[in-house]
Amino acid sequence: MSHTIVGVDIGSDALRAVELTDNGKGRPVLHRYHELELPEGAVARGEVSEPHTVATALKQLWARAGFKSKKVVLGVGNQRVLARDLTVPKAPLKRIRETLPYQVQDLLPVPVGDALLDFYPVSEGEGEGGPVVHGLLIAAVKEAVLDNVKAAQSAGLAPENVDLIPFALVRALVSRTEPTGPVAVVDLGASATTVVIAVDGVPKFVRIIPSGSSDLTSALAQRLEIPADEAERVKRRLGLAAQVATVEEHRAVQVIYDVGNEILASLRNTVNYFTNVHPDSPVRSIVVTGGGAALPGFLKGLADVTRLPVSFGDPLTNVSVAKSVDAQQLSDARSTLSVAVGLALGSAA
Repeated sequence: MSHTIVGVDIGSDALRAVELTDNGKGRPVLHRYHELELPEGAVARGEVSEPHTVATALKQLWARAGFKSKKVVLGVGNQRVLARDLTVPKAPLKRIRETLPYQVQDLLPVPVGDALLDFYPVSEGEGEGGPVVHGLLIAAVKEAVLDNVKAAQSAGLAPENVDLIPFALVRALVSRTEPTGPVAVVDLGASATTVVIAVDGVPKFVRIIPSGSSDLTSALAQRLEIPADEAERVKRRLGLAAQVATVEEHRAVQVIYDVGNEILASLRNTVNYFTNVHPDSPVRSIVVTGGGAALPGFLKGLADVTRLPVSFGDPLTNVSVAKSVDAQQLSDARSTLSVAVGLALGSAA
């Protein structure tokens, strides 16, 4: 029996959704997708701040895209989501999850009662007291997650799951059938930059950097004293340009470099940290996605500071595309669909 699900990425600037069907006989099939801009302030730093506005936008998204299913999986991944290494005594996963509140209080920035906890097992080993499980502790502030769920429910949708965005990125962008070694997946979003390092498709490390491409726009608007929409156009046109033609362009590129270099430095430090902690499995390559990834010169800048091969990620790596989908339009939207595809893949399987 086939299973149809819609992955919904509630971003700071837009809603993005992808509908997948999986019949258990092959790769999930992408049937529909759509993107809809959100009014400024409706979502702030990955959290729904205006539930009614977001719910209305979700209804519009469903009407315009013609999604057949109202079953959805939502993503969570912002500064109020924590992912840390955790080693626990070996036990069934259900039991490990039940005992998390008693083990992690000292690791959390909020009381246990205000957080949603989960554990993602990565490997097993031997500890001083016997067999252990190494994995990632996932903790999210409950309020931030429930606001997203309530907005979806107000739109008449049926959330089946809330998934971690870094895990979704790995599902969408890293091969599920071929060994890849350590790969860093970087999602340069509007308000945050997500880094997840996976080894052969298994997430091992997660970091969310609290800055993104909108910080470049804000800096341009403020320092050059121009409207935000004009600053956005300047950013997309120039990016990290090596050559400029006018004094005005030189000033703009200098601002972009000032802010962009901070993001690049954070990414380099994150990759270096993982390599220092795991010297036997250093990062071999970087895959980039997200709306900000199209910034001219960003891939070269990232390759220069990390000295690693950098490429654009393809969110269609692990799915097939229905014949009814316009291939050219889908190709143009690839860089922004990775999260939605990965969310749907997690539930479609």
